[in-house]
Amino acid sequence: MMRVLPEGMQLGVASAAYQIEGGWNVTDKSLSIWDTFGDIPGTIADNTTAKDACKSYEYYKRDVAMLHFLGVMFYRFSISWPRVLPNGFANKISKDGAAYYNNLIDELLANGITPVVTMYHWDLPQNLQDLGGWTNPLIADWFEDYARVLFDLYGDRVKTWITLNEPKQIGLYGYGTRRFAPGINAHGIGEYLSAKNMLMAHARAWHLYDKEYRAKENGTIGITIATDFREGQTDEPEDIQAGLDAMDFEVGLYSHPIFTDKGGFPERVVKLVEEKSKQQGYPQSRLPEFSKDEIEFVKGTSDFYGFNHYSTKFYTRKTYKEGMYPVPSYDDDLGAVWSLLDYEVAILPHCTAIPQGIRKALKWVKDNCNNPPIMITENGFGTLAGLYDEERISYLIKYMDSILDAVEVDGCNVLCYTLWSIMDNFEWSSGLSIKFGIFEVDYEDDARPRKARQSALWYKDLVATRTLKPEYRPFVDNMVF
Repeated sequence: MMRVLPEGMQLGVASAAYQIEGGWNVTDKSLSIWDTFGDIPGTIADNTTAKDACKSYEYYKRDVAMLHFLGVMFYRFSISWPRVLPNGFANKISKDGAAYYNNLIDELLANGITPVVTMYHWDLPQNLQDLGGWTNPLIADWFEDYARVLFDLYGDRVKTWITLNEPKQIGLYGYGTRRFAPGINAHGIGEYLSAKNMLMAHARAWHLYDKEYRAKENGTIGITIATDFREGQTDEPEDIQAGLDAMDFEVGLYSHPIFTDKGGFPERVVKLVEEKSKQQGYPQSRLPEFSKDEIEFVKGTSDFYGFNHYSTKFYTRKTYKEGMYPVPSYDDDLGAVWSLLDYEVAILPHCTAIPQGIRKALKWVKDNCNNPPIMITENGFGTLAGLYDEERISYLIKYMDSILDAVEVDGCNVLCYTLWSIMDNFEWSSGLSIKFGIFEVDYEDDARPRKARQSALWYKDLVATRTLKPEYRPFVDNMVF
């Protein structure tokens, strides 16, 4: 059945600086944690790097031409902290780095495309990581200084800011495991320290904008949280509770301090981590506390809920056994086991198509976060290769259908939809082998030509007609940018 998109819902696409820009050492840019991490043998599945990536530092005008071809209203991209501030600190602003983003923003606006800017999408300056990175509470000061530089440089043209992209992935995978940079693996402690410090850094940037820039720039600022859905494997009370707890650990840890009236970390997370910490002989909980002043400082510090979603997992405690996860750890504190039940697992399991999950996740945000305006800032599907990407189109149609149910039936306040990603890119620890792009990038060609996949032409039609057509599949005509 064809469905018409709600009036006012904007459509866009997204990328991230480290994943597409390349130019890892041009002019005075310094190393990021991903530059360092990616050089460690065995950290990237296909042994590729992002030193060149899509060469968007050089070919950004071609990127904008692709956006113009699609007809999208906005482009969500991120700014590289070490490209703009080579020392990590605000004592030196790179003229070349600042100019690159100035030029990109101006090119977007000249083509009628609204810039939506993420300040931090995982590429921390390495010298700040050397001082503890997100586990050092002083990072809230450093991030506020960085935010001020960005507001001063671009705030006259950028009216939508996202402070942090996916704090869970930053903290859990970077400080609680070795999956992502910086690969600290201080499990059970590092992920919680970084969670609090990221929330404080985010709040500092929000308050800065609110007090000093909002009146003159008339913009909005918020945070993006990975909001994949988690639920019980069965309807038995124990499984239902496992699913609720998983949502608190995965999403509520970051949303509850900002979007609820009570603030602070979720009660169940506090309880479970405190109990485990006591059992393990710690004199206090491994989960840091917010002071009363900090709780008030963080509450309400987002003008919208940035919502990233890819799939759903199903949890139970029936098969959980002590010692199956590292002790202490986030997974052990949750004390549950997940599966994808009998769904057909995608090449990347976290993209397994379970479309009803996005509707449930949007409803969870409405019910648990004071019904905020929601910006869907990422949703997409990874493949291996090929211009005819039926599996991606099928995924997108099913997920958009569920989003429309969340809006029309559940009353969720969805402002926009952002498809991930504009083009193939460096997919973190998976390297270049996984393709999320609706444009294919030829990494064997030094000029990095981009070809429109069938999904790009499908999305172009959705943008133009604002009509979801389940049977529509365009012909691929080898369009190259």
